[in-house]
Amino acid sequence: MTLGARAIVFDEAQNAVLLVRHTYVPGWQLPGGGVEAGETVEDALRREVLEEGNIELLGRPELRSLHFNKAATSRDHVALYLVKNFRRIGEHVPDREIAEARFFPLEALPPEITSATRRRLAEVFEGAEVAAEW
Repeated sequence: MTLGARAIVFDEAQNAVLLVRHTYVPGWQLPGGGVEAGETVEDALRREVLEEGNIELLGRPELRSLHFNKAATSRDHVALYLVKNFRRIGEHVPDREIAEARFFPLEALPPEITSATRRRLAEVFEGAEVAAEW
């Protein structure tokens, strides 16, 4: 089984979430990535959010759901965390992987947001039923 971690980094004061735009796939997505050998899921989440959005987690993230991602492989799962306690170290500088990382108000999400990202946000913020699949 492969395991990944994604974060909903939520700025409560601005009612906004961090989204990233990759250089190699279309759409805005939640930050995150794969868990490396010898790494906990939370460590992977901390690393990925720092790499992709210059976000430092200041406390433990809250595990919200676990999803089967059959689009990737027949053994891929994604752990979704809610992050409220963080600080932004600085703006993300575009690199080979992440073209852009920005906070968007929940009421003004970009039209290019991926359908999976939209579903995860609805599950967390609108009470939609949590899907088994990503």
